[in-house]
Amino acid sequence: MKMVVVAGTPGSGKTSVLMYAVRDLLRMGLAPALVKIDCMWTEDDNRFRRLEVPVAVGLSRDMCPDHYAIYNFEEMLQWAEKQGASILLNETAGLCLRCAPYPDKAMAVCVIDVTTGPNSPLKVGPLLTTADVVVMTKGDLVSQAEREVFRERILEANPGCRIIEANGLSGKGSSELAELMRSWPDISGEMVLRHNPPLAICTLCTGELRVSKEHHRGVLRHLDGFMEYTGE
Repeated sequence: MKMVVVAGTPGSGKTSVLMYAVRDLLRMGLAPALVKIDCMWTEDDNRFRRLEVPVAVGLSRDMCPDHYAIYNFEEMLQWAEKQGASILLNETAGLCLRCAPYPDKAMAVCVIDVTTGPNSPLKVGPLLTTADVVVMTKGDLVSQAEREVFRERILEANPGCRIIEANGLSGKGSSELAELMRSWPDISGEMVLRHNPPLAICTLCTGELRVSKEHHRGVLRHLDGFMEYTGE
């Protein structure tokens, strides 16, 4: 089975781009199954079900959606296999940009909105720098010059990636993306992440509500960049 992980900034158009790619995969004779990971609520699964493909939803709630997706990959693959799928598509709601939910043997797709500014690709971090494919969306809302600058910023951050200019309304770029998915090799053996997650769990992660630094333990970084470990 093939596996594709689609991540990106909120509102970048991940779902719209993926819907067109699913249509193209179906026309190619593949059997996609999709797992949508979100935080608190989603109705995107209803949009995908209209394409008559198997869809599952996972809500991370008070957990990081990327972490939630990572340790559920095995369960997702088992589910997709039961659905008779030949390719598993996982859309995850990346939020902190520091996490990169890409296993080494899956195809990694980062979707990024061109209207967020020319330096956005340099701010996204491992979500973009470890991706195989970077999909630029909403390029029709900016000038050709701005698109070219944005493209150069992507290549500056990830020189080896494949860039696709896509439109979630017209479907532009979806066939190119689907063809890359179709040609991606099947996964086999144990998978590992392409990039390490953030350094450690701090007391905020475990539910501490008090703001004062004296109440916090773990790996803490100061405004001047100094990093220390506080605790047992």
